[in-house]
Amino acid sequence: MHKSDIEIEREVTLKPIEEVGAKLGIERQHLLQYGPYKAKISLDFVRQLEDRPDGKLILVTAMTPTPAGEGKTTTTVGLGDGLNRIGKKTVICLREPSLGPCFGMKGGAAGGGWAQVSPMEDINLHFTGDFHAITSAHNLLSAMLDNHIYWGNELQIDARRISWKRVLDMNDRALRSIVNSLGGPGNGFPREDGFDITVASEVMAIFCLATSHADLTKRLGNIIVGRTRDRKPIYARDLQAEGAMTVLLKDDILPNLVQTLEGNPAFVHGGPFANIAHGCNSVMATKTALKLGDYVITEAGFGADLGAEKFFDIKCRKAGLKPAAAVIVATIRALKMHGGVAKEDLGKEDLKALREGFSNLARHVENVGKFGLPAVVAINRFTSDTDAERDLVRELCAEVGVEAIECNHWAEGGKGAEALAREVVRLTEGPTPELRLLYPDDMPLWDKVRTIAQTLYGARDITADQKVRDQFREFQEQGFGHLPVCIAKTQYSFSTDPTLKGAPSDHVVPIREVRLAAGAEFVVAVCGEIMTMPGLPRVPAAAKIRLNEQLQVEGLF
Repeated sequence: MHKSDIEIEREVTLKPIEEVGAKLGIERQHLLQYGPYKAKISLDFVRQLEDRPDGKLILVTAMTPTPAGEGKTTTTVGLGDGLNRIGKKTVICLREPSLGPCFGMKGGAAGGGWAQVSPMEDINLHFTGDFHAITSAHNLLSAMLDNHIYWGNELQIDARRISWKRVLDMNDRALRSIVNSLGGPGNGFPREDGFDITVASEVMAIFCLATSHADLTKRLGNIIVGRTRDRKPIYARDLQAEGAMTVLLKDDILPNLVQTLEGNPAFVHGGPFANIAHGCNSVMATKTALKLGDYVITEAGFGADLGAEKFFDIKCRKAGLKPAAAVIVATIRALKMHGGVAKEDLGKEDLKALREGFSNLARHVENVGKFGLPAVVAINRFTSDTDAERDLVRELCAEVGVEAIECNHWAEGGKGAEALAREVVRLTEGPTPELRLLYPDDMPLWDKVRTIAQTLYGARDITADQKVRDQFREFQEQGFGHLPVCIAKTQYSFSTDPTLKGAPSDHVVPIREVRLAAGAEFVVAVCGEIMTMPGLPRVPAAAKIRLNEQLQVEGLF
């Protein structure tokens, strides 16, 4: 009988978090414990690490996702366990899951099978409260903004030009566009407003890019919440909000330590989506892990066109990180789906569809190479894969100059990823390569977006109406042209049409909106029909989630 992820986890006796910390030399007094199996690492300990050399940073990314599944998080965990099995001191760095997808369509996000981080119920639900704190800090600024307007509006904020929404860590399409302050004079001045999901909040982006409490406070103060009638920007610091926002995030900025099912250390911290935000775990967690391990395995959300590009062009650029190699996760099932096979037919051998769908993986391999990094393809194994299909994938990967390693970590844990681990070690034996960013800081913002679209997406060009073009120009003239860009688009295609599979070319990328995240220090280009507040599917996962008689969670995994 096929066991669920949670049933597999419940077979494992977890190590006390002090034992996991001891593997990294973290003494008990530097673990701020949230129960027996999760802890934050104290700021004093993090500061002690500054003079240590860094380990090797490995990025796990993937082909374009499909309903067939790719298993990027599972591969990240399996590779970390595999490296530890072959004697390499390795730390895993992952993002925290959002409640929205957990109760919506995706379900949990802590790996799967025997390649999981644990305690997975906690990680997928409230964990250490980081997302709640981010939601509260964001909405405190929202409340202080409307409160300022209520008490006379000394800053002369134009209610028509307020850009700061509210957030909630839940999929709720009914809140995308609202009118607030109804009910009479005592409730303020009615205006149009809306909600984004917490993972799309600029506070989340700042949380994940900040390098200290002082840096966090400065970035929070730099958030632009709106403008006056003469278009003068109004900052969070003008509302004197950044101090209290930092207080709400004081403990949450510290990295969270948990473990894999094999008892190896994992940092799970921060969680911006890669389709609407920058898709990487926190800089604090990554930098701390690099001081503690010989290898650090981190993931970036969705395909390499989204998560990996933002990891390189935003996170590595801003934090000075130097990745040593990349792992590109693929499945034979997903490749066949990109070749036109329906989900219900994926169990049948189809070499023709596999060859056609390989165009998607080939472009991702090519794109990762444009950043100057060596790469390996990890084929996440399914029982329906045939020998002929595996041989064809290896042959096609060899044609594009990359090794394809079959992995069985879902069923075997770290043992099933040892071959991948050895290939990663081989790829990183020499000096760390120089990361080639896709564009320089001084390239105009519009050209940065066009460069990404043409270089990575295979697009002919980008387009936008005059209002959006004028906004790009204004940001440029106001001194924000040096910032990197963060493209918000569908994760299901290189284009902005989620139904276009494979490797579409010569398409045009429409930019619907552009937002300035001055605190996070990037500019967001919202493309196509992408939503920053998702909705629930017709039958949400929440409909099947419940407690059993033993008060255990069922249906989440």
